[in-house]
Amino acid sequence: MDYRDYVARRVFMGFLLLLSIVLVSLHSLSHGAYHLTVGEVVDALLGGGTDSTRLIVWNIRLPRIVAGLLVGASLAIAGAVMQGFLRNPLATPFTMGVSHGAMFGASLAILLGAGYAESSGRISLDNPYAVVLFAFIGAISATAVILTLARLRGLSPEAIILAGVAMSSLFVAMTTLVQYFADELQLAAMVYWSFGDLGRATWREDAIMFLTFAPVFTYFLLRRWDLNASAVGDEVAKSVGVEVERIRLVSTFLAALITAVSVAFVGVIGFVGLIAPHAVRLIAGGDYRFLIPLSALTGALLLVTADTLARLIISPAVLPVGIVTSFLGAPAFIYLLVRMEGRR
Repeated sequence: MDYRDYVARRVFMGFLLLLSIVLVSLHSLSHGAYHLTVGEVVDALLGGGTDSTRLIVWNIRLPRIVAGLLVGASLAIAGAVMQGFLRNPLATPFTMGVSHGAMFGASLAILLGAGYAESSGRISLDNPYAVVLFAFIGAISATAVILTLARLRGLSPEAIILAGVAMSSLFVAMTTLVQYFADELQLAAMVYWSFGDLGRATWREDAIMFLTFAPVFTYFLLRRWDLNASAVGDEVAKSVGVEVERIRLVSTFLAALITAVSVAFVGVIGFVGLIAPHAVRLIAGGDYRFLIPLSALTGALLLVTADTLARLIISPAVLPVGIVTSFLGAPAFIYLLVRMEGRR
C-alpha cells in the first residue's frame, strides 16, 4: 500500500463517520415523544415550519445533540491523548480521578445547599450552576494534584496512572462520607446528578464546551508528531527533540480540562474515552495524525447514537445516557481486548 492509499483510506473513514453522524442526528431530531418527519426537521432548521416544531428542534433536541457531539468528541480525544503520552492502553481522564472528583464536588454542593426539588416524581436541582461549578472544581483538582506531584517528584507514566487510581479511591471515600450525612432527597439528587444526561445542556452550556474544546483540539493536532514519538518511548521522543515531561504534563492537564467541563455539565459518562480510540486503532492504526480527528468523530457518533437509544428505547421515558454507554461499552471493551490479544 503506498502513502496515498494509506491517507485516502483514513480520509474515507472520516467521511463515513461524518455521514453517519448526520444521519443519526437527523433521526434523533425527528424521533421522540413528539414525532416529526425529516422534511419538518429540515424546514425548522431553515427557519420555517410551525412555532412548536421550531421550539422542539431548536430549543430541545438540537442543543442535546450538539452537547452529545462535543462531549463525545472531548472524551474520545482525551482518552486517545492520554493513552499515547502515558503509554497505557487503559488510560483515560477518568483514570486520573476526574469523574470521581466531579461526583464529590457535585455531592458536596448539594449537601451545602445547592438544593433539590422534587417535581412530578423527578429530582431536579434548585441551583444547577453551583453544582456545575463544584463538580468542575472537584474534577480538575484531582488532576492538578497528580500533575503537581509529577512535576515536583518526576513521576513516571506508570506512577501517574497509579496516583490517579489513588485519587479516585480518595474521592470515592469522600463522596461516601458526604452521602452519609445527606438526607433522602439530597441523596436522591446526588444519585440523579451522577447519571449522565445530555438533556441538561442548553445552548449556553454548548457554547462553553465548544470554546473549551476548540483550542484544546487544535493544540493536540499541532502536537500529533510529538504524540507519535512519545507513543514509541521517551528515549525516541527525546532523540527527535520532544520535551517529553513538559508536553506530557500540559497535554494531560488539557485532556482532563475538556473532560472536567463535559462532566460538570452533563454528569458522568463512561467508556467513550476508552472505546472510541481503541476502535479507531483497530481499523485505522495508531498514527495520531489521523487518530485524533477520527477518535473525535467516533466518540461523537457513539454518544449521539447512545443518547438517541436512551430517548427512544422506552419512550416517552428517557434513560440516562450514561447507563446506555455502560451497557454498550462493557461488551465492546471485552471484544476489543480479545481482538487485541488475538493479534499478539
